[in-house]
Amino acid sequence: MSKPRNYQTEAIIIKKIKLGEADRILTLYAPHLGKIQAVAKGVRRPRSKMAGHLELLTHSQVSLARGRNLDTITGSQTINSFLPLKSDLWLTSCALYTTELVDQFTADQIENYPLFQLLLETMHRLCQVSDNELALRYFELRLLNEVGYRPQLQQCVSCHLPLEPVTNSFCPSAGGMLCPDCSQNQPLTYPLSLNALKVLRFWQGSDYDTARKLRVNPELSHELEEVMRRYLKYLLEREVKSAVWLDSLREQIKEAAPTES
Repeated sequence: MSKPRNYQTEAIIIKKIKLGEADRILTLYAPHLGKIQAVAKGVRRPRSKMAGHLELLTHSQVSLARGRNLDTITGSQTINSFLPLKSDLWLTSCALYTTELVDQFTADQIENYPLFQLLLETMHRLCQVSDNELALRYFELRLLNEVGYRPQLQQCVSCHLPLEPVTNSFCPSAGGMLCPDCSQNQPLTYPLSLNALKVLRFWQGSDYDTARKLRVNPELSHELEEVMRRYLKYLLEREVKSAVWLDSLREQIKEAAPTES
């Protein structure tokens, strides 16, 4: 049975590329259609009625017409513009980091409703909560669950024995933890403190409201970010561009902060 030429879907705009003088190719992430590439014609013109509804990091209802190569956006209406994300450079960068990961870990037109819901909930959280680092780490862990790369944190991925309460190591290429004995024979492993492992396990098995009750100090937060960053980089076979920008922006914020006299 052939698909109807015109269709509608809600979607989050996760990427945009200039096309010609006035158009854009947009990447949308939809709840039941997955990732969609579509052309928004004339959207870069000053008088475009659709432009405001098709900005990055916007949750919109979108009307589309199927095309031979790319579908065309024929109408759009904002559901949530997430203004707090767009009025703060740090929050913008955090949100763009999540959308880049969704884009990189998904293929076109593969439905993943839980992943859409995760992205939508994370954008709401970034608008509402002060602990952005927790929101990002929780997003990373849940994303890995949904795309089939859930890290093994309960036992050694080599000998399959339960991990002892000591400093074990994380191995990106093996997809999880190695005990001290097995880590000696494996290149590119990273020691992970007992507290960091406990936090990752807790977050992996908790809903967000439970996860946020755990207080994590800055040193431990940095360790958690590093281990997740290394795993994501290994899986994607490259650095996440927006993660590098987040690092740069974090340093700028530190340098701009007033020093105590």
